[in-house]
Amino acid sequence: MIIKNPIDMHLHIRQDEMLKKVLPETTRQFAGAVIMPNTIPPITSLEQLLKYKKEIFETADENSFTPLMDIFLQNFSEEEIIALKPHLFGMKFYPDGITTNSDSGINSIEEIYPTLELLTKYQIPLSIHGETNGSMLEREREFASTYEKLAKDFPNLTIIMEHISTKELAELVTKYENLKATITLHHLLLTIDDLCGGGLNVHYFCKPTLKLASDRDALQELVKSGYKDVMFGSDSAPHPLKNKFKGSAGIFSAPVILPALAEFFEGDEEKLQKFVSDNAINNFNINVVEKEVIIEEEEWIAPRMIGEVVPLFAGKKFRYKVK
Repeated sequence: MIIKNPIDMHLHIRQDEMLKKVLPETTRQFAGAVIMPNTIPPITSLEQLLKYKKEIFETADENSFTPLMDIFLQNFSEEEIIALKPHLFGMKFYPDGITTNSDSGINSIEEIYPTLELLTKYQIPLSIHGETNGSMLEREREFASTYEKLAKDFPNLTIIMEHISTKELAELVTKYENLKATITLHHLLLTIDDLCGGGLNVHYFCKPTLKLASDRDALQELVKSGYKDVMFGSDSAPHPLKNKFKGSAGIFSAPVILPALAEFFEGDEEKLQKFVSDNAINNFNINVVEKEVIIEEEEWIAPRMIGEVVPLFAGKKFRYKVK
């Protein structure tokens, strides 16, 4: 099968040597990706954004991969928004301290309403890591009311609910025209039982955490329906092995994405094409480099390590491989 212009709508590639190790796992499978800004320090200015993009192109070939840059949400002036817009895909809203490197995030949504007015005016998408500080299984469910409030208060602002993992958000995305959603490979295929139903598997620990089978099934139903406002976003987030054993949250799925999705969508290439490309392009008028990725029906074994990082499904045998 051939996938045209696949796009990962949510990707962490870190910095420095880690970036050099993990980014090629994405560039061999995708024409472009939305790059997350929760680096150290976070990307909060045009200067930082351009510097980060330059670092990406020291590893990636700009003729075969398009980084779509997000910036860490804070209150920006109109002049700053105007300067950022030509270089920007969207702004990323992290609640304060809710996930990796988000300690300078937002404490109250009302505090960033002036910037949200500007994002609406200049048609810049808002991406949200939607969790509260409640119980792990309930954090995302509890954030649903915030999504609804924002959708109603800013009906002309495009809001991306990132890495949704609950049946409630799978329903919510269909209720408001300005709500979109990304879904990861791990939330699509795994449940909390895979994380800790037997022994604890640290490589399956992420935020938002894996949920119940009923949540996974709701996501699968939504994705297989081909719903136009749902897109693939890996949330691939590498951590060195030593940090995973210290409790770092994040799943490095980049190496196995298309082989795993080819199995999931087996027999329905059209739905796979929509999920990993067409929906994103149609929703955001995204321009990425032209790229055709060939997926062959041939046995392939996922790598056990990429540098210091253990990938998702390390050592697993797949029926498909990326040529």
